[in-house]
Amino acid sequence: MAQFTSDDLTLAYDEFGPADGRKAMVLVHGFSSNKYENWKRMGWYDAIAGKGLRGFALDCRGHGESAKPHDPARYDREAMAKDVFTLMDHAGVERAHLLGFSMGAHIALTAAMNEGGRIDHLVVAGVGGRIFEPAREPEAMAKAMEAPSPDEISDPMLKSFRHFADEQKEDRLALAACSRGPRSTVTRDALIAIRRPTLVITGARDQLAGPPQGLADAIPGAKAVTIPGCDHFSMIAHGLFKASVFDFFDGWLE
Repeated sequence: MAQFTSDDLTLAYDEFGPADGRKAMVLVHGFSSNKYENWKRMGWYDAIAGKGLRGFALDCRGHGESAKPHDPARYDREAMAKDVFTLMDHAGVERAHLLGFSMGAHIALTAAMNEGGRIDHLVVAGVGGRIFEPAREPEAMAKAMEAPSPDEISDPMLKSFRHFADEQKEDRLALAACSRGPRSTVTRDALIAIRRPTLVITGARDQLAGPPQGLADAIPGAKAVTIPGCDHFSMIAHGLFKASVFDFFDGWLE
């Protein structure tokens, strides 16, 4: 298991594809998932390697094989965005394509707002126009992770995240802390600062994200793609998701 240190935390990552790849790509997974489940098992490692890219995927703090502090302050989205660039520094990569899914998309947007010059192309998936709406009860996800049993969770979406966390044998107290961590200010005014080629992708049935165009309209020049027939979770493995990302890199969506 490869590791690097960021903000005094030991974080795990995978490297794949040709070590001398002309360009690099970093993957940031969603909440309660990990690099293996979100990306490797879904075929992304092989697809990226097949394109000749040097790929990296990290386990975000609180997830997978990375450190799992139980202090919400350790999950500041600004700090989690810096983890991405610390991984790139560790690997000797100055610039890379950045792909984030769901929570990872929030992290990727924060990274692009703060240090966009190190990002070639930005892809944010599993987020859409609902990013601007008030969150459902802010404590709801944390409480779902802390509940003694999933049967006590009435919200179907929260229950699905809890079941997924249990299946992945994640540290639920760390996930609760992550849910309570300081969030980035993702507003339309803040997103104007992003000056990288950007693609927003959601599934047509993704009730959590909403349509991608609502977010793409807030980012100068951003493109929007909807994957038909997919909800928030089923989109990750879909071939059209991968095809849209690589078409975007190759300039076919311009």
